[in-house]
Parts: sequence; structure tokens; C-alpha cells
Amino acid sequence: MIHLENIHKTYYAGSPLHVLKGISLDIAAGEFVSIMGASGSGKSTLLNILGILDTYDAGQYMLNDVLIKDLSENRAADYRNRMIGFIFQSFNLIPFKNAMENVALPLYYMGWSRKKRNALAMDYLERLGLKEWAHHLPSELSGGQKQRVAIARAIITKPQIILADEPTGALDSKTSEEVINLLKQLNEEEKMTIVVVTHESGVAYHTNKIVHIKDGIIGNIEENVSLDTSPFGQGGLMK
Repeated sequence: MIHLENIHKTYYAGSPLHVLKGISLDIAAGEFVSIMGASGSGKSTLLNILGILDTYDAGQYMLNDVLIKDLSENRAADYRNRMIGFIFQSFNLIPFKNAMENVALPLYYMGWSRKKRNALAMDYLERLGLKEWAHHLPSELSGGQKQRVAIARAIITKPQIILADEPTGALDSKTSEEVINLLKQLNEEEKMTIVVVTHESGVAYHTNKIVHIKDGIIGNIEENVSLDTSPFGQGGLMK
């Protein structure tokens, strides 16, 4: 599904900063992968390139056998809307919209009617245990609730790929466990390809493959590393 070959990226704000130095990586459909590295290692830049939020200078990025290079903003937005869901450490919820409206937002950009998108948003919030919080603003939600809203927003269009940038970084350990379990459940039940950027080994070892990146270079890749074999909640997330 994802093929990266010799990807380079340099930023030129001030002195040139060579962030990615020849990244080659393959991620198959249905994999649950973590990209792990210290701050400044290039992992978030790599995720932004995967999500077509940033460009690369040299190399080749193939997504479902399509070359992702120099796309127009409209075409890039179309790929993102149809194929990719995003989850961020800071949640990126719109503060003046309630939980239901935040979850429904991707459907607005896809041209859905208000009635249909709000009904589906309510359905997803109920599945994530947030039905009673649907009309609350983000400022009235806990960190874990905000991240669940963000997850519902990311999956409402049923994307093929979920890209999560430090999704547990702002959460306590118990809530982090709940969030990473939700992602694992989406991977197992919905067969979504999930790529998580993290610096936390506890998060990384819930995934099936760990890509270690340091100073813009992939050091090593650990396969079949998930240590968590505990079942999820009764009935699963997607009923």
C-alpha cells in the first residue's frame, strides 16, 4: 500500500536542515506500524509526507501504486479526504463546534447533507461511548474524551489509512492504554492500516512493527513485536 524509496527532505528556513536522509520503507495494507524516535529525528516530517501534508525533495512515494509527487492542492486534498484519517496529539478539534459537529466535519467537505452527517456522527460517538457528550464543546471534555472525538472524526469516512501523530502524548497512562487499544481494535476489526508516530516504547510495543528512526535515517525495523494479547471490550467497537 505504501512504498517509500530513498526519500529526502530539507528545510531551508535559515540554514538548510536535512531532516530525512534517504528513507526507504514499505507498509502493507492492514499493518499496524509505529515510527519511533526522539524529538527531531524526522518522524513527524515522515508522517506529514505520508499524509500528503508536506512534499519531499527527492525519492519516490507510491500510495496504492500511485506516485505522490507535486500534486495540485485539490488532488492532494481529494486523496487525503478519501484515503487518510488523521489523529493528532493536540486533538485539533474546532473549539466553537460541539463533539458531534467536529466528528461530522469530514462529511461536510464531502458534500453530505447536515442531517445525514450529524446522524452518522452520533452513531460513531455512541460506538465510542460519547453519545451523552455529543453536544458538549471541546473545552467541556477530558483529554481522553477529546481524543475519542478525534478518533471518531478520523474514521467516520472509513479511510484505508489512519495516521496518528503522538496520539497519547497529552494523556495519562490509563487513558493512553484505552486510546491505543481503540486503534488496535480498528486495525484488527476494520482492517485499517494504522501508522503511529511515538517516542513512547509502551505505545510502540502494542503495534506489530516498529520502525526506529534516528537523525533522519531508519536504524532498524522490529517485526511482530506486539506483546498485548488481551481482548478488547465486549462486542467490539464497530457493531
